[in-house]
Amino acid sequence: MGENAAAATKNHHHQVFESFDDDGRLNRTGNVWTASAHIITAVIGSGVLSLAWAIAQLGWVAGPAVMFLFSFVTFYTSSLLTDCYRTADPVSGKRNYTYMDAVRSILGGAKFKACGLIQYLNLFGIAVGYTIAASISMMAIKRSNCFHENGEKSPCHTSSYPYMIMFGVMEIFMSQIPDFDQIWWLSIVAAVMSFTYSAIGLGLGIAQVAANGAFKGRVTGISIGTVTQTRKIWRSFQALGDIAFAYSYSVILIEIQDTIRSPPAESKTMKKAAKVSIAVTTAFYLLCGCMGYAAFGDFAPGNLLTGFGFYNPFWLLDIANAAIVIHLVGAYQVFCQPIFAFVEKQVAQRWPENYFLTKEFKIPVPGCGTFKLNLFRLVWRTGFVISTTVISMLLPFFNDVVGILGSLGFWPLTVYFPVEMYIAQKRIAKWSTRWICLQLLSMACLVMSVVAGAGSIAGVMLDLKV
Repeated sequence: MGENAAAATKNHHHQVFESFDDDGRLNRTGNVWTASAHIITAVIGSGVLSLAWAIAQLGWVAGPAVMFLFSFVTFYTSSLLTDCYRTADPVSGKRNYTYMDAVRSILGGAKFKACGLIQYLNLFGIAVGYTIAASISMMAIKRSNCFHENGEKSPCHTSSYPYMIMFGVMEIFMSQIPDFDQIWWLSIVAAVMSFTYSAIGLGLGIAQVAANGAFKGRVTGISIGTVTQTRKIWRSFQALGDIAFAYSYSVILIEIQDTIRSPPAESKTMKKAAKVSIAVTTAFYLLCGCMGYAAFGDFAPGNLLTGFGFYNPFWLLDIANAAIVIHLVGAYQVFCQPIFAFVEKQVAQRWPENYFLTKEFKIPVPGCGTFKLNLFRLVWRTGFVISTTVISMLLPFFNDVVGILGSLGFWPLTVYFPVEMYIAQKRIAKWSTRWICLQLLSMACLVMSVVAGAGSIAGVMLDLKV
């Protein structure tokens, strides 16, 4: 009896031990398919809407070729990054829970600070881009309904400013919810919405091609005459930034890898997941981009869903644009939470006794328990949202801003830091063949990012004149 009790106790302890991972956290349960789903959900977003415009600038040969090039570079650097989830040893080394943790533990010091600055600038830029995209979709709903009521010939002019302010007010309220990114159903809603509007955009593109009876577009892209030679060059550069933005997901790769069970080693599973997800997203991007270009030719719009104008059934277009707005309302908060958390943590550490900064007031909310109101959080987050809204109103050019974001984030976050971490992690000797090849890849992507950034800034300057 005593032996059985002892054995049962031993088994119980063994089971408890088995239910935790090597870092003391509960067993991770993710696999290839869950990781692939997370990546696809994160990647397929508003960036897909500008791809038809990007392919229109580059043409039927260069457009898909550049997309394949970006997908290959993203897959390769993602594979390097998966080996940096654990410091020192890819099987038993210390886990890094976020991209920033990996940069801190492997590169440290100045590079960690530089990475933080670039990442937060990029997130701020994404908030601006999302405000512009949401206002364009709200305008598109208004215009679609106006066309339906007043006929195709009606001008239906409308300003984007009221919609940007409306989106900003919505985000001010949403930003007061602490830990918004922890709301579990948010990513499910975002995934459903992003697939809804992407699929409708693809479907409408195919329908437009069928209605035209032919594929529009040229081998060399937008024709001289529709735009000037100089403008064509700048637009081609900007198209690189738009495509780069569509592939920007490296920052969340480590977080996704942290959900995967082992054995086998997390890096092996993650490499397979990266291969599956990049293959799926590239196929989807090519379909959306190419069908959009085939439908509109030289006049492919910067945001695919605004190009259909007068279209029946008009409610289908309204559903797609409403899906974008719903997706972006939540996505804005998810991308801004790291900035909110960083500033609030720094402030609390520097002035821990300050009443204005740290005091939380509990306000009872009928049916929802209590809401914790912090005065600093109220002022700071409101100010942040207002600043993104004002910048959006000054620069309301969706694909120009997307190009700038793509060029700003692609080289440092998708290429430079993963390459540098991999070199440090694997102790690759300086001037060895492998080291030279990795540095050449990094330099080539830097040149591409600079060119894309220059094209996007030139695009903003030209649009401001108009």
